[in-house]
Amino acid sequence: MAGTITYTEHDVVYAGGEKKIHYVAAGPTLGPLVIFVHGFPGVGITWKPQIDVFAGLGFRAIAPDMPGYGNSTARHIAEDYSQEALVEGMMALLGDTGRKAAIWVGHDWGAGVVSSVATQHPEAVKALVPMCVPFYTIERGWDGFLPLVNRELYPADKYEFGQWDYMKNWEENFEKAVAWFDKDIPGIIKATQQPSKGAPESRVATAFATVRKLGWYGGMPAPPPVEATGPPVLPQDAFEKYVAGMQKTGFWGGSAYYLNHKRNAEYNGSKLRDGKLDLPVLFFHATWDLICDTKTSRLAGPMRQVCTNLTEVTIEAGHFLACEKPAEVNAALLRFIAQKVPTEWPGYWDSGYTNKSKI
Repeated sequence: MAGTITYTEHDVVYAGGEKKIHYVAAGPTLGPLVIFVHGFPGVGITWKPQIDVFAGLGFRAIAPDMPGYGNSTARHIAEDYSQEALVEGMMALLGDTGRKAAIWVGHDWGAGVVSSVATQHPEAVKALVPMCVPFYTIERGWDGFLPLVNRELYPADKYEFGQWDYMKNWEENFEKAVAWFDKDIPGIIKATQQPSKGAPESRVATAFATVRKLGWYGGMPAPPPVEATGPPVLPQDAFEKYVAGMQKTGFWGGSAYYLNHKRNAEYNGSKLRDGKLDLPVLFFHATWDLICDTKTSRLAGPMRQVCTNLTEVTIEAGHFLACEKPAEVNAALLRFIAQKVPTEWPGYWDSGYTNKSKI
């Protein structure tokens, strides 16, 4: 199926002509719209395992290079990567499709962005699908997620910021952190694209909880070289485009997403209409994601309190679950659409499908 899928590339210019978002698209132009939003790091083509399947079924599947990445604008201006600025870009992207609403799927910081879209523009969301990062957390600044750290695993006197210590490091040592990632872009990208190994002896993500003290990856002077890791879980052609996209921009823009917690809190902190989100929501837990840990922490708690139409699914994978376990992710997402938003299934209106069974 994947070999028959035709991709097109598009550019959306917005913000008075100062910014551009590049995106790939596949599937029938008039098919139900699904927008896939990557996180840190990434480019649109990292959703290839999803785009191929959804486009082949008759959906219109699109995936942007988010601001700071690939062929999208990547200015060295921290405010460009606040949730408010990113939502402006997402609304321009949606407008370019000619649609008023879509199913929004986001991973990592992409989950934060689609959550912001749902908070600010619920009318533009047919359904919301955050992966690894629950709704009503990271898009609301530090207060949205730091109080939810599992203090049994991360005692406050030893790990003040829990597994989010690496986020604080971005704030305190930004240029140094960016330089570390830029030392070997192919190496760090390949290292993040390795399959998870199951439950470690300890669920404490020590390497990410001690970045300010020890440095990245426990103090490695540079990212692991490409020869140190095995084949990536992403298809090779998509992986190569991913690396090329990251080499084009480097890590400055993607890293700057971590510099806007205060702005994000001001933007999203009290904007949820009536204190609830009534849209259909599907949340993906990743069992072996120790950083965005939703299995042993309270990170998913706020989402469960404010989402009135919530479905949850767990994938036996690490953080990059959509690349590592694409079949399982696609199956769960398709089931959710069929059950919760059936009008967004291809051919719903014109297929003539009726159920005349009698009980």
